[in-house]
Amino acid sequence: MRKRDCVEIESYLVEDLRFPTSLTGDGTDAMQKSCDYSAAYVTLKTNDGQVGYGLTFTIGRGNDIVCAAVSEVASRLVGWKTADLFSAAGMGKMWNFLLGDPQLRWIGPEKGVIHIATAAVVNAAWDMWARHEQKPLWQLVAEFSPEEFVAATTFRYITDMITPAEALELLREKEAGKAERLAKLKSEGYPAYTTSVGWFGYPDEKVARLTREAIAQGFNHFKMKVGADVKMDQRRLALIRSIIDDPKECAGRPTPSPESLVGKNAGPTGSVLMIDSNQVWDVQEAVEYVKQLEDAKPWFIEEPTAPDDILGHASIRKQLKPHGIGVGKSLPVGIERGVSADENQPALATGEHAHNRMCFKQLLAAEAIDVCQIDSCRLAGINEILAVLLMSAKMGVPVCPHAGGVGLTNYVVHLSIIDYLCVSGTKERNVLEYVDHLHEHFTNPPTINSRGYYNIPSDPTEGYSIGMFEESKAAYVYPHGSYWVNDYQRERAAAIKAGIYAV
Repeated sequence: MRKRDCVEIESYLVEDLRFPTSLTGDGTDAMQKSCDYSAAYVTLKTNDGQVGYGLTFTIGRGNDIVCAAVSEVASRLVGWKTADLFSAAGMGKMWNFLLGDPQLRWIGPEKGVIHIATAAVVNAAWDMWARHEQKPLWQLVAEFSPEEFVAATTFRYITDMITPAEALELLREKEAGKAERLAKLKSEGYPAYTTSVGWFGYPDEKVARLTREAIAQGFNHFKMKVGADVKMDQRRLALIRSIIDDPKECAGRPTPSPESLVGKNAGPTGSVLMIDSNQVWDVQEAVEYVKQLEDAKPWFIEEPTAPDDILGHASIRKQLKPHGIGVGKSLPVGIERGVSADENQPALATGEHAHNRMCFKQLLAAEAIDVCQIDSCRLAGINEILAVLLMSAKMGVPVCPHAGGVGLTNYVVHLSIIDYLCVSGTKERNVLEYVDHLHEHFTNPPTINSRGYYNIPSDPTEGYSIGMFEESKAAYVYPHGSYWVNDYQRERAAAIKAGIYAV
């Protein structure tokens, strides 16, 4: 028997990691006014010493529940041989095996805690394979043949939108020019936008300072959290606009390409503003509220209502069209939905809480969104994400992944690269969310270049880029990590005194 045939997943470790972002206001919005960025973190281990790391993201309480579910799912992979796992078809079989567990499936199916727990395990399996091949995850997938790409993708329940045969045709078409796109990607990076300037809990002076710092970093796309108080939102949006539209403030920043600004309500300096309400409104409330923010000229309104209310999103999009917010215009063949050659029309975006590919299928089919915001952990890992990339490409909707959370920026840069190289073939209108929190805890954190673009992961040992330092895990494992035992109460008291943390 060959040695490789004897290598198998032998064990796993699940850790409840929590970071006290509630003490600084990081990550706050109109719905989640206090959050501690957290990760249900899993390590898969083989009997010859190989490892694979994965996580799924939560915001504090309940992370222990997700960890329990991760343990249940991970236990199903113990005994799997890497010879059966390390191929596109093997990963496809693994995904079907985990999602097909009849008892665990019952508590979904394919949604909620069990689904995001499955994401952590699936991501860890892909990370292990990429590390074994000594390639960043994006490179592993980008080097697939179209047939391998399809073999790794789940098509169950979505063949009424895209079939494996249609996917093959799309992928084969995109083979042309892939080498040129890769060279461009390595030279330029991948376009990004920043959310770190506009968290709900930040005072105006911090918003202004962070906006100027973001401009200095090269960013020209900015997002602000809205939804709790219209007067406050109008004031904060006007503040950001006054800075990002000022030529003096933006002097020295790289000039964005005209193609990257089409249909985005860019200001005179080429700066784009987006808004995000994080599901806080009912449908009609969303329409009336967003009308009052029209003067800020946002490109898109993100998550205006409940994330699985497909008809609600479609209604909001249609009603806001006359006000230049929420695109509903029918466009000629060959022009992406949401792009207008003769006018700026902001768009409707959602997806970070869309719990599975079927939800995205409905959002796309109902023309309820203009921007598809996949989440690397809300969907059940790479296999399901590939399915959503394919559907979005077929429907002409740009993919701009969500990355507001611990570890998510590490993940999503790989996904956007895969989309650009293999699926959509374009990054002119796409922008990838960037937040600058908690990167110091990862062995291969994402980096931004002087253009405000993501640099391309290039370390052959980093896999899916989610490895963490052991000292960070020891400090922030909950509730017995050294930070939580020794430092948290003191820092919490200081935050309460400063008025940052609400008891």
